[in-house]
Amino acid sequence: MSALDELYQTICNCHKCEISKLRTKAVPGEGTEKAEIMFIGEAPGWHEDQQGRPFVGSAGQFLTQLIRSIGLEREQVYITNVIKTRPPDNRDPLPQEIANCKPYLERQIDIIKPKMIVTLGRYSMGMFMPGKSISQIHGTAVKKDGVLYFAMYHPAAALHQGSLRSVIQSDMLKIPALLDELKRQNETIQVQEPQKAEFEQLKLL
Repeated sequence: MSALDELYQTICNCHKCEISKLRTKAVPGEGTEKAEIMFIGEAPGWHEDQQGRPFVGSAGQFLTQLIRSIGLEREQVYITNVIKTRPPDNRDPLPQEIANCKPYLERQIDIIKPKMIVTLGRYSMGMFMPGKSISQIHGTAVKKDGVLYFAMYHPAAALHQGSLRSVIQSDMLKIPALLDELKRQNETIQVQEPQKAEFEQLKLL
């Protein structure tokens, strides 16, 4: 059993939150352990609760289109949410629910080690870029500990506010170039470090 499968079992058996009593299925996440890009949304909705899979409703269909627009399929990325159980009536996640699920999200990141984390919506963004406004920083990225964090509106926003659809599509198209630049930076660092070590060894001689 893989580390992700073990984590999924733990999540499905978790009852830290009261909302766990109301769910049909927990929604741990899905995708490849080798994903370079991880998409993190807010919380499962009705369709996700029924199937136990993230982003399978209308917003999920739009996310699938967005992923394909950059030449990838869902199976090539990793998709999850800040919390793994649907809140009643699709309300916002409570602070305690986010705190209870945080170790699971951190473990997913630790297992997958993505090069890029795309935050979908303000709750996901708030975990990695606290104190920011999504209307101000969407479509921008910050690098921390070698990982690129890229802020986007939640795909569901386009369903409620049609004018955001083109904004979300445009932001998504920035991802390949940002990822390529990150890889170039990492390759440069890897090349420079051996050269530095060799120089230091020569100085010792």
